[in-house]
Amino acid sequence: MILPIYVYGQPVLRKEAEDITPDYPNLKELIANMFETMNRADGVGLAAPQIGLPIRVVTIDLDVMSDDLPEFKDFRRAYINPHILEVGGEEVSMEEGCLSLPGIHEAVKRPDRIHVTYLDEELKEHDEWVEGYLARVMQHEFDHLDGKMFIDHLSALRKQMIKGKLGAMLKGKARCSYKVKTIK
Repeated sequence: MILPIYVYGQPVLRKEAEDITPDYPNLKELIANMFETMNRADGVGLAAPQIGLPIRVVTIDLDVMSDDLPEFKDFRRAYINPHILEVGGEEVSMEEGCLSLPGIHEAVKRPDRIHVTYLDEELKEHDEWVEGYLARVMQHEFDHLDGKMFIDHLSALRKQMIKGKLGAMLKGKARCSYKVKTIK
């Protein structure tokens, strides 16, 4: 089922998400719905707060990138209760967008290496270092679980330059091709 994506201004996007227990109701269905919603909106990642749930669940599908990055062929994963334990490597700047910020794309600096823990869809524990593009996507999505958005990483000048677009979203005027839930 395709769910509405919550747009900038929705309080759940600024709330810290909670870990869930392994018996969370309908978890597999939720994950399937998140993948379907994300794919319909042409996203590569989706965090549960973006569909209105303040829980630590993220879906990432990087198969669309596999022409340029063959290591992501058939890459489609869910992350349950993910946490970044440590960051490393160098800070790399890359343009990011967000399904909760339609029409906004900005360069964001992030470390290119992270140490993460999470449960997969089978509730198996993982503790690993992740690098490169996947590390960036994970940081972007995991930020949502901590009540942050990529615009929080922008300079004051860049924030000022997108103020009009953010204001429009706060008035319920999000322009995109997918189903959204605005605050108006």
